[in-house]
Amino acid sequence: MLRVFFSVLMLSSSPLLGETLIQRIWLTHQSNAPSHIVINWETDTPARSVLSYGQTEKLGETKIIAGSRTLHHVEIPTPGRDNIWYYKVGEAGLQSSVHSFKGYPSKQLRVAIVGDWGYAPQHDLSALIRDDVHLILTAGDNVASLHGKDKAGTKAFSALIDRYPEIFRSTPLMPILGNHDREITSRGPKPPDHAVYDIEAKAYRDFFALPDKEWVWRFDIADFGLRFIALDLNHISDVGTTWQTCHPFDKQSEQFQWYQEVMDTSERFNYVITLMNERQLSLKGKSQGVWHEQFKRGSALVTGFGYFAERAELESGLPYYNTCLKGDGAPYKDPNSRFFAQKHHYLLLTVEKAQDSLKVQFKEVNGEVLDSSSIQRRNPKAEF
Repeated sequence: MLRVFFSVLMLSSSPLLGETLIQRIWLTHQSNAPSHIVINWETDTPARSVLSYGQTEKLGETKIIAGSRTLHHVEIPTPGRDNIWYYKVGEAGLQSSVHSFKGYPSKQLRVAIVGDWGYAPQHDLSALIRDDVHLILTAGDNVASLHGKDKAGTKAFSALIDRYPEIFRSTPLMPILGNHDREITSRGPKPPDHAVYDIEAKAYRDFFALPDKEWVWRFDIADFGLRFIALDLNHISDVGTTWQTCHPFDKQSEQFQWYQEVMDTSERFNYVITLMNERQLSLKGKSQGVWHEQFKRGSALVTGFGYFAERAELESGLPYYNTCLKGDGAPYKDPNSRFFAQKHHYLLLTVEKAQDSLKVQFKEVNGEVLDSSSIQRRNPKAEF
């Protein structure tokens, strides 16, 4: 299987005085399907957004967004399957190298879910690179805060991209929100007079080009009958105080109504995976089970609440996974736990189009498989 993670052509050397420096590049999806991708980058001075791309190193297509900015988001169509796309950003002043990313596959799809990048050590993620994933999702807490030294606002997310530049410029990233992703001041021992978190998550939404409301989103890989749904659920016990971090989550809330509408359109999908950053037991108690009535309409629930690896099976039979790249935290075992480990890890999801189940593996950062399970296809006769 071809893997392309690195630059293949250097087009310019160190910048001259007055030239614009391209600082970092990352990929996301703003549409609800893999038919389009967004190339994102930052420049040190305002510039036009100029993207050249194509299916060979000669590129051939160019998209330009007029006006000047330092944070660039350019969406392009990516038709076809099992192909490689090449691109470079910038123009005459300074251009990036030509980079590349894989198109989505026709037979086997691989997706990684990474929790809590914000407090995780600088791991060697060679094992994740070897897994050759087509998409990286997160389980929240992508950064430690938005008020650290030299990491205020979107700079915190810039620092995340700088940790693994080769991964993020070659593999689409679709994060979800945790409380730390919008922490604008120190939390302190008790709720202060001012808001500690930006509930609207402006910096996160400015930096990442994501679907729908961005603080909640859905992404459908229809070829494999797979739907991912991202929710904004974290620290729900603080709602109504100046510690409130997530959007309201009661039955009448905008978030719940949106999720219910998405689940109403999910029946035909083979696999429906919901992602959040809260403990399922806390949410069940606070919401009197209304969220769980929706969860169990799907195939699985994934959270990044705890700093450990855990697979549980809820009373309804719904698989429940907790994942965290920093896996050595305090244990909060679910009563229905089937597997538990305090290891640095990520989740790997593998879907074979011809099979009737989705494989879920907890993988230690060194590549060792800690636990393997499967999720059965819900609609064996469904065709996409």
